[in-house]
Amino acid sequence: MAPLSAFAAQRAHKSHSARPHLPNIRAVPYPRLAWPLEISGSQYAPVAWADIAGWSGDDHLAGYKAFRVSCRPIAAQRKPASDPKALGMSLRDPCWIAKGLDLTEGARAKAFFEEHFLPLRISRLGEGEGFVTGYYEPVIDGSRTQTDVYTVPVYRRPSNLFVRGTSQSSAGLPNKGQVYRKIGRRKLVPYYDRAEIEDGAIAGRGLEICWLKNQTDLLFTQIQGSARVKLEDGSTIRINYDAHNGYPYTPVGRILIERNIIPKDQMSMQKIREWMEQNPDGANELRRQNRSYVFFREVNLSDKDEAVGAQGVPLTPGRSIAVDKALHVYGTPFFIEGELPIESELSKTPFRRLMIAQDTGSAIVGPARADLYFGAGAEAGKVSGRMRHNARFAILIPKSLDPVARGRKMPVPDERPSEKIAKLFPQVDPLKDQPKDQAKDQKNGTKPTDASAAAGSKAAVGAREPAKNGAPATVAPSATTRTAVAKPVPLPEARPNIAPSREVRRHRHYRHIRRVR
Repeated sequence: MAPLSAFAAQRAHKSHSARPHLPNIRAVPYPRLAWPLEISGSQYAPVAWADIAGWSGDDHLAGYKAFRVSCRPIAAQRKPASDPKALGMSLRDPCWIAKGLDLTEGARAKAFFEEHFLPLRISRLGEGEGFVTGYYEPVIDGSRTQTDVYTVPVYRRPSNLFVRGTSQSSAGLPNKGQVYRKIGRRKLVPYYDRAEIEDGAIAGRGLEICWLKNQTDLLFTQIQGSARVKLEDGSTIRINYDAHNGYPYTPVGRILIERNIIPKDQMSMQKIREWMEQNPDGANELRRQNRSYVFFREVNLSDKDEAVGAQGVPLTPGRSIAVDKALHVYGTPFFIEGELPIESELSKTPFRRLMIAQDTGSAIVGPARADLYFGAGAEAGKVSGRMRHNARFAILIPKSLDPVARGRKMPVPDERPSEKIAKLFPQVDPLKDQPKDQAKDQKNGTKPTDASAAAGSKAAVGAREPAKNGAPATVAPSATTRTAVAKPVPLPEARPNIAPSREVRRHRHYRHIRRVR
């Protein structure tokens, strides 16, 4: 082969040196990376501690003590739960640290949360605020035996109540899912609803724990999930939620609002109780609209002990909340901000408080939904009974789950081509500009009709043959068909002999690499 001339060698060197820098091609498949935090149906965004209203002024030591109570079962976990959630077992690390820190100062407790957690503003998707209600532990009169005064039984879980995937030895059956009544060995039917149970469907089977004065006391005990039953001899029976009959909970207060009996802005548990006492016949009908029925178990607690939540730890008045257990992990700290009627029905008391998720309830659904626990007794019942308000939620997640740090490692989509490249390589729909009959035939996988085929072949011939005057041929659409050629088509010889630009060459090369892969 003859050696290159000096001019040709110089030109080849310039061409080589002008070769564009190709983008780095990512390895396929992408590496398996931990996704950012995923909480179903929620939206969240990082927020600075200083931007959380009331964070600096809260009693962090009280929140820290409630958190340490939740840490006892969390630190003892050795393997993941069967239904892992967004936080998973990430709370074990801060719990192990808290287990060895018996703090006595609020400033150090505040520093603990700021050092080991990150706050995220969280709400339901498309909403800016969450929703809070309140609950408490009723203190009611009762008897161990049935009398003329105490006629309403409090039932323990029946032996024929069956839930698939859950054994009868379970400490508490799920709040969600179908519950059956087992007949014989194999037959399963829906369990009795409230009306059937009140009419005596399970009476006389030795399931009675104690007896109450009326069905209204029992209804409110079932709504709250626990109670202290004061007996005539001065002793107390402590009962806690154990199971339910499988029907969804229907709030009786909502029915009274829909029937225009009690205005929405005046609704409270006290209003419901007053109306039921004044309308006993209507109360029976209203109560049975809620087909859900709760069964209890007797727990060994003294009068000084607080009620035990679903996590299995004693609740802390003013610091414990019930959350949606399908989304959240027990022990998770939340900071809740709102204007709540704590001092009176019309007051707007600033509520800025660190709360710990330690309980759940069938009516507590959503990522920013909480039931605030206010303690036991009549006064706690009054406060919790008027809680139905919006509030802002901040969830505190361990720093190991920082969604911003995880997001930096996630692969991003390929860069969109520039407007110039998009014009050179238009994305067209081959069926869009075809005749309707021909497009329909191609879509159905059949051959085109003779008329459409002839029109298409005529258009193709016309596109190849130049006009008599030397100009590129054009094809005019007929009355019945349209062709894909809407503009004059230049002949190959008419294309300018100009080298493509660097951007075009880079795009073509990149497309070639993707096509080969």
